[in-house]
This record gives sequence, structure tokens and C-alpha cells, in this order.
Amino acid sequence: MTSPVSDAWAWEYDPDGQHVVTGLPTMVITEVERLAEQLVILGRDAANAGRGPLHGGGLRTLDLFGGRGFLHFIVANHLRLVLIVRVTWLD
Repeated sequence: MTSPVSDAWAWEYDPDGQHVVTGLPTMVITEVERLAEQLVILGRDAANAGRGPLHGGGLRTLDLFGGRGFLHFIVANHLRLVLIVRVTWLD
């Protein structure tokens, strides 16, 4: 008997939250996680959000707080996963 395949998307920090967001202000982490949830809702269409190469996958970038920072992410369609790989904060 085969198990049903889920269409649900998720997000995670890559390699982990300690590496990606440690030391950032709480408001920045909250905004990163809010945006990650929005990207999950988009699913595979999240690859069209932000800036970066549209073809062949790769790193995409979204502005934080009107350009005071950037969220860098990868959409892994085959895993149904949005990977948050870097946050740049220009405080």
C-alpha cells in the first residue's frame, strides 16, 4: 500500500535558523518568517517572487522593510520547500 503524496509546501532555514537569523532584531526575524509563510502559500509560483534568475531555479531576493534588508531564498519544487538561506540587514 502506498502512502498519499502531500501537495503541502513548507519552508525552513538552510542550513538552520542559528546560521541564518542569529543576531538579527526580533522584528526582522518576524518579518522574514511572515514572508516565508507567504511564499509557502504561493508554492511553486514563489519562484516568480522577488528578483533573481527565473529560469533554472537559483537564489531569489525579496526586500525587507522597503530596502533596509534582503531575504534570500531558493524554491525547491521537487521538495515542495522554500529554503531561507540568508538574511541581510542594513540597519
